[in-house]
This record gives sequence, C-alpha cells and structure tokens, in this order.
Amino acid sequence: MERTLTTDTPKKVGEKVKIEGWVDSIRDHGKITFVDLRDRSGIVQCVGKDLSKVTTESVIEITGKVSERPENLINPNLETGNVEVQIEEFKVISLAHELPIPINGDGYDIDEEIRNKYRYLDLRRPRMAKNIRIRSKVSAFLRNWLLSNDFVEIETPILTKTTPEGARDFLVPSRFQQGKFYALPQSPQQYKQLLMVAGFERYFQLARCFRDEDPRRDRAYGEFTQLDMEMSFITQEDILNLTEKMFSTLVAELFPEKRIQKTPWPRISHKDAVAKYGSDKPDLRKDKNNSDELAFSWIIDFPLFNEQSKEDFFYGSGSSKWAPSHHMFTAPHPDDVKLLDTDPGKVRGLQHDLVLNGFEIGGGSIRIHQPEIQKKVFDLIGFSEEQKKEFEHMLTSFKYGVPPHGGIAPGLDRFLMAILGEPSVREVMAYPTTASGQTSVLDAPSEATDGQLKELGIKVVKK
Repeated sequence: MERTLTTDTPKKVGEKVKIEGWVDSIRDHGKITFVDLRDRSGIVQCVGKDLSKVTTESVIEITGKVSERPENLINPNLETGNVEVQIEEFKVISLAHELPIPINGDGYDIDEEIRNKYRYLDLRRPRMAKNIRIRSKVSAFLRNWLLSNDFVEIETPILTKTTPEGARDFLVPSRFQQGKFYALPQSPQQYKQLLMVAGFERYFQLARCFRDEDPRRDRAYGEFTQLDMEMSFITQEDILNLTEKMFSTLVAELFPEKRIQKTPWPRISHKDAVAKYGSDKPDLRKDKNNSDELAFSWIIDFPLFNEQSKEDFFYGSGSSKWAPSHHMFTAPHPDDVKLLDTDPGKVRGLQHDLVLNGFEIGGGSIRIHQPEIQKKVFDLIGFSEEQKKEFEHMLTSFKYGVPPHGGIAPGLDRFLMAILGEPSVREVMAYPTTASGQTSVLDAPSEATDGQLKELGIKVVKK
C-alpha cells in the first residue's frame, strides 16, 4: 500500500490508508487513545487502543480507515479537522527518547547554543519549519522571475583569490601549491563584472558569501546568501525599477497579507536620510511594531569615499586619506568625475542601498568600466603597486570591450528576517553559526590532525 499524506486523508473518507510520520501529541483516555500524527504536509488525528508504548516525536506507521468526525468534534483549526483515522495496524519505526529541548513553543527563550546543538530538533518547531519552507518558496520565486526576465543563472567559484575588498577573508590552504591559499568569496563581485565583459548582459545566482566579520542580529557570522544580480547597458534607475518590480510582485504573490506602504518606493539621498532620520537605513513605517507593514526605500547619492581609518586594514590602514564607502568598483556620478582630481571628498557614487523596515537588505551600484577611472580610484585609496597587481585581470579585461554595467545583491537572510518580523537572521537559516562562531550540530571550527597539517605544509604555533 502506498503512503498517504495526512492532508490527503479528507479525500479518502471510507478508504483504508497508510500514513507515516512523527507523533505530535498523545491523549490517553483509558480505553481509547488519540494520536496526532505529523508529516511534511500537516497533522491528522488517529484513534486506537493500547498505544501505551508510544512516545511523542516517535516515528510511526499507521494503517486504518478514514472516517468523518461527528459534527460536534470537528476541529476548524486543522486542515484535516473533519476526519480521523481509525487505527487497524500500528508500527513503531523509531522510538523517540525524551527530547533535550521543548519544540512546541516559539523557542525564543531557549539558549541559542542549545538550540543550535540540537538544530535538527529545533527545526521541527512549527515556526522554524514554516520559516524554512517560506525561504524555499522565496528562492524559487526569485529564480523563476529572473529567468522569465531573460537573466542567466551562472555559478561562480567558491575557491577564489584573496583580494582586498572590504572584510577579512576565510583562507583555504592549497595542498598542491604549499604556502599558497585560496579565499572563500566575500561576494562574486569580480566574477559577475567579468561575465558582463563576456557578453551575458543579465546574470544572477543565489550566491553563498563568506566574510570573517563580527555577527549582529541582522548578520550571521561567517556565511550568508545573497541574490546576486548584474546587468549591462543599464542606468541606476533601471536597476531600481527592476528590483522594485520584482519584490513588489513577490510580496503580492507570497505575502498577500502584507502591505507595501508606498509605491514607487521613496528615493532618499544619503545626506538627507542622515539629516532627517539620523540613519542611512531609516524605518519609515507608521507603526514600527507592525511587521505586516512594509516600508521599502532607496538610499542614493552616497559619497564615493569616506575618510580612511586605521581599521581599514584592507586598503591601507590610514596610509591614504580615502577609503571607498561601498567598494572600489563603484562608479562616480558623471557630474562629479572632475572632482576626483580636485576634491574627492565631494564625489558622489552611483551606489544604491535597499532598505526595508529599518534594515539594509541589499546594496549595489553602477560599476566603473573605464580603466583610467579605475586606476584613479586605486590611487586615491592608497593601493600599492603590489595591491594593484591583484586586480590586473580586471583592467586587462577592460581592454577588450566592456559595456556599462551595474547591479544589486539583496541579502536573502536579511530580507526574510525583515519581512517575517524575526529578531535575528539566524531564525530564517537552517544551520546558522552562533554569535560565538560555532556551527550548528557539527560544532566547527575544530582542530586538524597532525597528518592533515603535515600534508598541507602547515604548523600550528600556539601563543
């Protein structure tokens, strides 16, 4: 007999079915026992006798006849609330021990380290299971929408080169070339620009990105996912309009209960945002506690450069006056190009940040496609000749016909956190790292064996 999902049982009244799943709850009424069986589709009530050996969260198989519930016993809160399965055969597939953490509440009050240790149980929590399924639907929508709008999905390398782009790299030692290292990508920035040189014109991927930077509620440690997009022969306004259309359609189809506060989305200069709201990611909602109210906005006209500090180790640690406010590939506003030679601090960049309910959920820009301007920016941020060589491939590619191009990279984790009203991005990720940098369940990082280190030509020196 084939397995029947719980939510299909109302279609099979009077029929014998086999259902399998987890015991969601047990109610023993003496001569009769009620078991709520849960599978990926939902829950159905089962009725039987002598089920004393069953524990909650055990995996079981039930065979029985589907019957209609008496009208006064119908559960309107359950999709299968008008039926129940009369147990004829019963099998325990896997008996569950007492769970180390409760999973029937929202889980916010449970220590994060414990939740991550037993993440496979935490994900049974209805709220968490719902979040992960919504994430899947959002990813599928974005992929299908972009493919239908003539974008090409292209995967870029995970093992790449360490370059000074903005944050600390995660390094991977090479076994074949000892003493040399790969870096995990902070973003596919250079690869996607090179794809524009290659002529693809419209590219995207749901990209895994890796940055060794301190965690925050809206930033998990180590890795995250962004919807990486790049387009050729476009203006900044084209990028903003396309992104707005994509997310507005997504909200209408997947979150019909939510309301976008204002369309078109407000465009606010960086200077005005800071002056008026005291932040470059303002929460424009009328009711700041209403997660069903979505206040999207664009922040534009950022300064191209900020004053460099000693913390800017990836640019020069204070050796130059300027550091890029976004990244070194962002194009200057065409009206301000002449100021690169006379007053760089007044140059505006063609950068755009997408803000939702007080969170920056994406950033992008029009890119530099003129080699002489790119070289000028390298000089202004204090790049040494050695550092410039790290980007020689970009400048070389510009010799062979490069279109004007730009893009945006909304963060999937941060978008979901904001639209679902969750307190942290870790609530919308299946296996996040903790605030202390430990991975879920597998508890990385861990020590390497002496044999592994020897094979890589590495020796660990303990301080």
